[in-house]
Amino acid sequence: MRLVADMVRGKRINDALNLLRFDSKAGSKNVEKLLLSAIANWQQKYEDERIEDADLYIKTIFVDGGRMLKRLRPAPQGRGYRIRKRSNHITIVLDSKTSVAKQINIQEKETE
Repeated sequence: MRLVADMVRGKRINDALNLLRFDSKAGSKNVEKLLLSAIANWQQKYEDERIEDADLYIKTIFVDGGRMLKRLRPAPQGRGYRIRKRSNHITIVLDSKTSVAKQINIQEKETE
């Protein structure tokens, strides 16, 4: 999962979605779903802004370890091998290269 996160860090959202959609790694599908969710959250927060005008990119993305399920697999001579089924937590922060405040200031200067 960290390899996929490193691959899209700092990319624009359109480029990141294209990379994730056509990547063969198993974690790409999960990161793509998370990125689409982050874009939807951004749209809800800034209802009056358009994504194309905002020029969004992935500011930070990091993967932390989550719960670990521990299981036992039978082994020879009555032993048991431990199997650890790992999970993780992913955090994505989106940012705009052209901030909304800068756009408002430019519009105010044009009207004066």
